[in-house]
Amino acid sequence: MDLIPEHSDSDLAAALSDGGVRSVFQPIVELDTGRVVAYEALARGPQGPLERPDRLFAAARAAGRLAELDELCRAAAFRGAVEQGLLAPLTVFVNVEPEVLDSAPLDDLLAIAERAPRDLRVVLEITERALAARPAELLRTVERVRSLGWGVAVDDVGADSMSLAFLPLLSPDVIKLDLRLVQDRPGPAVAEIMNAVNAHAERTGALVLAEGIENEAHLATARALGATLGQGWMFGRPGPGAAPGLPTGELAVATVPNAALVDISPFGCLPASVPLRRSVKSLLIELSKQLEREAMRLGDTCVVASTFQEARHFTPSTIQRYRDLVERTGFVCALGEDLPVEPLPGVRGAALDPADPVRGEWDVVVLSPHFSAALLARDLGDDGPDLERTFEYALTYDRATVTRAAHALLTRVVPRSTAALPAAPQRPALPVPAPGVAPDGLRTGPDGDALLRSALSATTSGVAIADMRLPDQPLIYVNDAFEALAGLSREEVLGRNCRFLQSPDTDPAAVARIRAAIDRGEECRETVLNLRGPDREPWWNEIHLAPVFDADGVLAQYIGVQHDVTARVTAERALLQERDRNRAFLARIEELAYTDPLTGLPNRRRLEEQVEAALWTARTGSDTVALLFVDLNGFKAVNDDLGHAAGDEVLQTVARTLRGRLRRGDLLARLGGDEFLVALPGLDPREAAGEARRVADDLAAAVAVPTEAGGREVRIGASVGVAVYPADGEEFDALLHRADMDMYAQKTARRGRLVPQR
Repeated sequence: MDLIPEHSDSDLAAALSDGGVRSVFQPIVELDTGRVVAYEALARGPQGPLERPDRLFAAARAAGRLAELDELCRAAAFRGAVEQGLLAPLTVFVNVEPEVLDSAPLDDLLAIAERAPRDLRVVLEITERALAARPAELLRTVERVRSLGWGVAVDDVGADSMSLAFLPLLSPDVIKLDLRLVQDRPGPAVAEIMNAVNAHAERTGALVLAEGIENEAHLATARALGATLGQGWMFGRPGPGAAPGLPTGELAVATVPNAALVDISPFGCLPASVPLRRSVKSLLIELSKQLEREAMRLGDTCVVASTFQEARHFTPSTIQRYRDLVERTGFVCALGEDLPVEPLPGVRGAALDPADPVRGEWDVVVLSPHFSAALLARDLGDDGPDLERTFEYALTYDRATVTRAAHALLTRVVPRSTAALPAAPQRPALPVPAPGVAPDGLRTGPDGDALLRSALSATTSGVAIADMRLPDQPLIYVNDAFEALAGLSREEVLGRNCRFLQSPDTDPAAVARIRAAIDRGEECRETVLNLRGPDREPWWNEIHLAPVFDADGVLAQYIGVQHDVTARVTAERALLQERDRNRAFLARIEELAYTDPLTGLPNRRRLEEQVEAALWTARTGSDTVALLFVDLNGFKAVNDDLGHAAGDEVLQTVARTLRGRLRRGDLLARLGGDEFLVALPGLDPREAAGEARRVADDLAAAVAVPTEAGGREVRIGASVGVAVYPADGEEFDALLHRADMDMYAQKTARRGRLVPQR
């Protein structure tokens, strides 16, 4: 779905005029006390097609006016906070767009804050999108913000493992958990995220804020994940000012300004107390490889930052290792003299100053939430064979030193959005024909070109070349194998964009990834559904696309290498279907194991699990739980007089009646026979006993209403026993026993009986 609805230039102009952008504020609550300690400022456009923030920002981005809009949004947030009195002791969370991190003006914001009648406390939110795209700007912005005494929050942590990799470098004051962590079922990914987040919070004192809390279950999950702050519709929707009826408190964020590390090299980060060793290069190579292996073991939550002195040291074997690092880790950068700003697809680089001390160093830094190590070496300037050159070095696992070293390198990385993309040394120097000169896309004059064409013609892989400088990027060369795969002659495909070969049923996400890679001038590998020949026979194409740049670093062509993997995809899909059938079967077995087949209610086993979870929440919170034991009176007479079918009908009716008298969050199960259990979580401890008894009486009265079974009117009753945590027991079994005893006391005092109508 298009994020930018139909709008006119005047709509965007109105949004970017004075007063066109406004802020609404959503409360951020301290979970233990229920006090509002902060508000997040959320941007809104003028009423119309650009009122929604996603549409507004997409339109501004498309028009090249994103920086202007971002500045207006922050100014509106500050002015709105002052006008609405969201001042100390409250804090205001304000977002910044990644593309304008380093240039975001702050003077106007400071002036608004200084004119406030009280202190305006600010936490700047940085989204995950900024982490990999603009790391240098991100780190500099954090320094600027902290120098003003403002706090820093990282938003949407957990939506991508990249955010975990950058936590040690950013050292945020607040970690905002992505709402899926609270709302989705726990799994291995959630465990990985929470291990990293809690480790960082324990080390630094950072606060954990859970987004997306909409109900009591979400609240319980947020607390279990370690969050002390919460945000979501359960506490209030965004509004023009302070949320009514909620007590206020103070957000204790201890911001510590970062030291300015931009001009320090990694080797210069070593404390004076660290002993330095000397070694020839051959040993350092092996130490580097070991750190790279550690990084690949750590996976997506790891940052790898390296220096190689000069481009010639970025050898073919190093290139292969760094390709693997890109595939397996979260972020990789490699710096060195004459190394391009993207030495490999996915590897980030820098435009180094000639006097930069990094040019004389060999550094490998590996940093993740649970591991830190760095090889920091300085060239001593020896002559002689390369492998025998001597370095002064230290191998350190001190987290502070490793973090400083990584910081020193990442502050030099060029932003992805503005990086030039010259050809890397390992890319094939294929001839680039002038548009319209060669009918087959390859020149045949020099011997080397003819040899290349012969090689491409002989390969069994389908090869095609598209000219990126011509309108619609047509195919200008295909080999024989491509003709066989496409089922069409070269005369039928040359001059056309290859999209006509794609099936309309191919995965749109794969197509989007291909287009995004082409827009960035990067390699990519995807599997898409193509159509073969005039009959349009579907086949699965594993395609590898690689860019070719001309001498000026301008993208000229894309080479596509394709393979027919239909048999493999068919086999994989068959396995997935079998797996899904097995999962559905196992899910059905699990459902049967936890569900009463007659009423569809949970059975005792499932209710016990749910009650234990509610008890755990009660132990860590300020509410309590009551357990009700419901036993039907006169039910045996129904079975005796009308038969078991009528008895089953009565039980189903009772189940519906009980469910209809309970709150949405209350729990109901069939214990067996004519016995039911009800759990009432989230009760006020001061009123729990009275509330539980009121519900018990209400349920008994509802069951006593005459109903029909087996074509006759029947009357039954119910005795309901009550037990409340912790007065009547602290575990499920103890509460069940006490509720059972109370039920028998109720039955003795008031017996009901069935009177069938004849």
